[in-house]
Amino acid sequence: MQKYSIISLIKNAFSNHEKWDLAWKDSSPKKEYDVVIIGGGGHGLATAYYLAKEHNITNVAVIEKGWIGGGNVGRNTTIIRSNYMHDDNGLFSEFGMNLWRRMSQDLNYNVMFSPRGIINLAHSDAQMNVYARRGNSMRLNGIDAVLLNREQVKEIIPMADFSENVRFPIFGGLMQPSAGTARHDAVAWGYARQADSMGVDIIQNCEVKGIKRNGDSVESIETTKGIIKTKKIGVVAAGHSSVIANMVDLKLPLESKPLQALVSEPVKPIIDTVVMSNTIHAYVSQSDK
Repeated sequence: MQKYSIISLIKNAFSNHEKWDLAWKDSSPKKEYDVVIIGGGGHGLATAYYLAKEHNITNVAVIEKGWIGGGNVGRNTTIIRSNYMHDDNGLFSEFGMNLWRRMSQDLNYNVMFSPRGIINLAHSDAQMNVYARRGNSMRLNGIDAVLLNREQVKEIIPMADFSENVRFPIFGGLMQPSAGTARHDAVAWGYARQADSMGVDIIQNCEVKGIKRNGDSVESIETTKGIIKTKKIGVVAAGHSSVIANMVDLKLPLESKPLQALVSEPVKPIIDTVVMSNTIHAYVSQSDK
């Protein structure tokens, strides 16, 4: 597998970066696997990666209906944080934060993690009180948290509107200095690359159409690329998980809701396009008059 480093970067620069090895193989399914994971997003690929790395289970297939990085993982927001009040939420997210902090090194892939910090703004005295309690809870769990008054927030983000007659005046905020941003789709690519290098088959553009079972045991799954035998299935298909579970008459205790998040990277070109479109429309309208 191609190792990414400053040396490989310089070497490939001489060929206009046209000779890089494929990050992972686009595999065709084998007849049988020890484990089939349905869903090639961040969670599905991480499951395959840790099965191979921690448990030496490599006869694994990850089946993705679309392409790697093109599902929910490609639409996640970029914020990485653990600033939650409840112990279970905070500690679980802080465990994830520790994974993020070393992930680029572990995967030899730049997931673009930037611990630049995060501030949640408070817009009332009541919200400041809530943030004070949340910050105390975080610190008791060993998670970094700083309660900021109005002047401290103004010093950090002077471009914000601090006038008192706005709809949501700024009273202060809660900062987690170690939080930041990352690229979730890059995480999927990094996990895919490492799982592939350990023998996991990544099968893209492969939709699950049915699951065959014998009593309470799974025998095989039917896909658009044929029948695949397996006795163990991992369902990691985000909002589609309940649809997959219904194929074996299993009702999951969850309800899927459609949600779209506009992450930070596309904002500028979209705004430029909208402004240009409105300018052209206004010009045409004036011309018509």
